[in-house]
Formats: sequence, C-alpha cells, structure tokens
Amino acid sequence: MILVAGPYRSGTGDDPRKLEANVRAMNEAALKLFRAGHLGVTGEALALPLLENAGSTRPGDAAYQEIFHPVAERLLDRCDAVLRIGGPSEGADRMVARARARGKAVYTGLDDVPAAR
Repeated sequence: MILVAGPYRSGTGDDPRKLEANVRAMNEAALKLFRAGHLGVTGEALALPLLENAGSTRPGDAAYQEIFHPVAERLLDRCDAVLRIGGPSEGADRMVARARARGKAVYTGLDDVPAAR
C-alpha cells in the first residue's frame, strides 16, 4: 500500500474546483499505482466523507482540524511507502517526514516506484 501525498488546499484559496483538481491528481496517481500492481491510497478518500458526516462546512474548520490530517497520519502508519506528488504542501511534506522517520520508502515520481512483486 502506497499513500499518495500531494497538495489539497495549498495554493487553492479553498476554491472547490481547485480542491477537486488536487484530489483528481492524487486519484490519478493512485490509479496508476494500482495498474502497476500496488494499492495506491489517499487520505482524502477516507477523510472527505468523514468530514461531510461530521458537519464540516469549509476546509480548515473545527471538524477539518479534527479529522483531515489525523486520517492521513493513521493511514500512513498502515502503508509501506509514500508517493509525493504535486507542488508545495505542508501536509504532504509532513507525511513524507513521518514516513521517513518510520523507515518507509518515499518516492517522488511514479517512475521511481519499483514494480510490484
């Protein structure tokens, strides 16, 4: 399992179209990982539905703070590696640092990910 970590809010001004584009980019990377024999996952796939159920009304609100990054951190603990994509992102960089601290592989491009066994 490889966590795809990339920007979600960074540089979007919380514009819903830009947020959606960032999620789409992470999902596209996850799909490529899947087709290469891995299981690519995103924290957004788990956190966004929880945020909706928790009553979040905007990125950064109390429910977002409670759920968004903690979901990714818990998910990362179950993953074998991280694929860092996209541009600047404090959250994605935090996932990379956490992965490295736990001795997990960190890839910075799809071409860097080894073939699945």
